[in-house]
Amino acid sequence: MLKHQLLLIALSLALSSNVYKAQSTVWLDQLDLSVATQGNGKPGINTSVDGKPLTIANEVFKRGFGTHAESSLLIKLNGKVKKFSALVGLDDEMKGQNPAAEFEIYGDNKKLWSSGIMKLGDKAKPVSISLEGIKQLELVVTDGGNGPYYDHADWADAKFETSDGAKLITFNPIASEPYILTPKPAPAPKINSAGVFGARPGSPFLFRIPATGDRPITFSAKNLPKGLTLDSQTGIITGKVDTEGTYEVVLNAKNTKGSASKKLKIKIGDRIALTPTMGWNSWNCFGHEVSADKVKRASDALIKSGLVNHGWNYINVDDSWQFNRDGKDPSFKGKMRDEDGYILTNSKFPDMKNLADYIHGNGLKMGIYSSPGPWTCGGCAGSYGYEKQDAESYAKWGIDYIKYDWCSYGGVIDGLPDNDPNKVSSLAFNGGGDLDKGVKPFKLMGNLLKQQPRDIVYNLCQYGMGDVWKWGDDVDAQSWRTTNDITDTWASVKNIALAQDKASAFAKPGNWNDPDMLVVGIVGWGNPHQSRLKPDEQYLHISLWSIFSAPLLIGCDLEKLDDFTLNLLTNDEVIAVNQDVLGKQGVCLQTIGELKIYVKDLEDGAKAVVFANFGREKVKMSYRDFKALGISGNQIVRDIWRQKDILKLNTVKGNLVLDIPAHGVAFYKFISK
Repeated sequence: MLKHQLLLIALSLALSSNVYKAQSTVWLDQLDLSVATQGNGKPGINTSVDGKPLTIANEVFKRGFGTHAESSLLIKLNGKVKKFSALVGLDDEMKGQNPAAEFEIYGDNKKLWSSGIMKLGDKAKPVSISLEGIKQLELVVTDGGNGPYYDHADWADAKFETSDGAKLITFNPIASEPYILTPKPAPAPKINSAGVFGARPGSPFLFRIPATGDRPITFSAKNLPKGLTLDSQTGIITGKVDTEGTYEVVLNAKNTKGSASKKLKIKIGDRIALTPTMGWNSWNCFGHEVSADKVKRASDALIKSGLVNHGWNYINVDDSWQFNRDGKDPSFKGKMRDEDGYILTNSKFPDMKNLADYIHGNGLKMGIYSSPGPWTCGGCAGSYGYEKQDAESYAKWGIDYIKYDWCSYGGVIDGLPDNDPNKVSSLAFNGGGDLDKGVKPFKLMGNLLKQQPRDIVYNLCQYGMGDVWKWGDDVDAQSWRTTNDITDTWASVKNIALAQDKASAFAKPGNWNDPDMLVVGIVGWGNPHQSRLKPDEQYLHISLWSIFSAPLLIGCDLEKLDDFTLNLLTNDEVIAVNQDVLGKQGVCLQTIGELKIYVKDLEDGAKAVVFANFGREKVKMSYRDFKALGISGNQIVRDIWRQKDILKLNTVKGNLVLDIPAHGVAFYKFISK
């Protein structure tokens, strides 16, 4: 009996040994982490985002993955991984800031684990989950609710226990091939302007007629108000109109292939930006590396690429045209302003008026950037205490748009400490929700801008604090940010999109909710890369910003536009929904699982409808509930991206077949017959 028991024990030990040998450990840092998508910086292999040792609550870890919210890493497991374990938390390198994030793990698109909201200083939280049978894993870090700023997050000591023959592969979700839906413009002329344009009496008037078609095109116009002239070769209208009123103008364009005309209402009165702003902003591609030369080249590229022919017309300089508090500019003599308090430009912008004249010479408009605080977000001179001088400078230079960023104002919301701006952080976001103190600096600059002898579109970059959409018009602003900054990640685009309905009732001509810039094309200053959004996600992104009546500001390098990005930015029917004269913002009228259906009323009585799939699985269904969308009777359904009618629909008897990929979209126009 004893001999038999010993044999059983030996056999058991042997089997255990075989099981152990059949398992092996694969560390997360052994995989290719470069394919991870994240909100800022580069993935850290055994380091933090800033390249330092991984440190959570004073505990140092030798191995792991340092990332930045919003972050996603996809790994193919093929069902041969038994277990994943790690310790997660926020990296100590962000001491002095207030980051917050949540770690999530998805297996085959189902949530397996969540850390809950974690903050700086929280002890590393352990995770150990079974992955038996899981084919695809996703490691996610989301924003903790206070914006994705400083969210340096660590997957420390992260490892997999695998079976024999297991091969773990990370992959890039944007590897799917881009596909082009926008038809090429016809050779005959087509005028693509909005149906209305606003200016104040006596202000310099500048309007370039956007038109596609073979060049040369000859332009003309009927019923232009007194004071305006049209250059027939360029299609640029200039001058000024002194008398208030609505002028019914007919624009014409002609080439060897045909001719086209379009009605344009010119409204001279108190309101400007009667349709959402369309143009380009320097920040997402150049950041602090922006210069007058790069801005001129962007202006040229807007024309050379043909974007100008579809209505894109603003060239906006973001942060870093001023002197920085670090004083590293060789031309910096310790003075950010002259003896009269007028702001000085840094060496990269030697002549701001010359730059504006160059942009205006192309029939385009120029924007600029500042902060109501003493410093911009990037540490350059802000407008605090010099608002009058800055507004006057903008008018003198010929500025048409200003982005006014809260940044450091939280540090002076109760006054300048010890009368010393150097004691104020460049990033002090507190107090923005105060409906007295938080509104005050924007009201001040709004009054000053309106007093200038030119129209300057006023954009409040204040991140939606204090429900800015409820009072933005009262401070003479034309648009206002509704959320924190966008990044080229799915989580960021999704979260911002889902936050727009709350402000929709306040959108109207001259007042626009701004969900931040477009993250398509090559973005990421300091780390230029193709947008991390999958092609389907980019179509959804542009479709929703169109139906939201959002300002459309391109953030990519215009000199490196690829065919796919041009396809996204030159679809005139998509743009027309955004620029519709009625000025209503589309809202979500129905939710079916992860499918959200947004509807926008249009001036011609039609309805634009976006079927947005926020889920991880394809949506395939026959849709019939048109009553929920306010659509009835006989309809022609037009595919806006493909620019073609696809269905004659009776809303009582008929149905619309939907086949929408994960994170994808269908964009239709319903036209009553």
